[in-house]
Amino acid sequence: MNATIELLLNHRSIRSYLDKPLTEEQIHTIVQSAQAASTSSYVQAYTIIGITDQEVKGKLAELAGNQAYVAKNGHFFVFCLDLHRLELAAELNGELTEKMEQTLSSTEMFMIGLIDTALAAQNAAVAAESMGLGICYIGGLRNELPAVAKLIHTPERVIPLFGLSVGFPSNHSDLKPRLPILNVYHENSYNLNQEQLAQQLREYDRDISSYYAERTNGARNDRWTESMSKLLQNPKRLFMKQFLKENKIPLD
Repeated sequence: MNATIELLLNHRSIRSYLDKPLTEEQIHTIVQSAQAASTSSYVQAYTIIGITDQEVKGKLAELAGNQAYVAKNGHFFVFCLDLHRLELAAELNGELTEKMEQTLSSTEMFMIGLIDTALAAQNAAVAAESMGLGICYIGGLRNELPAVAKLIHTPERVIPLFGLSVGFPSNHSDLKPRLPILNVYHENSYNLNQEQLAQQLREYDRDISSYYAERTNGARNDRWTESMSKLLQNPKRLFMKQFLKENKIPLD
């Protein structure tokens, strides 16, 4: 055990912040930490947009489902998959060939961009938490993705993936239990013992139900498998494939 591991194990989403902006030094340190993340083939296929205009933050909050902590925080970052930069790099070294277009449009390059962006964001999150700041990922930006892209003026081949609200916590939420380690970590091959995995999930259901009941004074006691079943019954953001195609990422 060390300070870094303690920090990671103590993570929780923070959704309420003091009315205090981050300093320029804090913002730059968070971005530099994001840039230090691993990146496939040195591609660095992401751009981070810091939102300082309060009116823009307010509009993003509405688009994300009226989440107040998108507007009220110390700083708001939007993490974008960015293949536009690669297109520019190719053009600086001659014309954009058919093979280059094929690469930029490939599912593999899209996955590289997704992974690069997520790794950078997690570095940013850990850096922020190491400063005593709280963070919350905002996937709700994808609810109205065309409107978000228009609002922050992203060009073709750039996809806003999620936001990250950062700030000085006004209160700390409880630490939410994660899945049993043996349900997540399998040695040498996937554990195909369905009954064993199901039993682990049943035990986890009891833990989560108790967590919610204690946190809400009995007002809520739903199980994890119950929540996931409801999630699967409600397909979301089915426009995504068309949006990617319109932004020159047709996933060939």
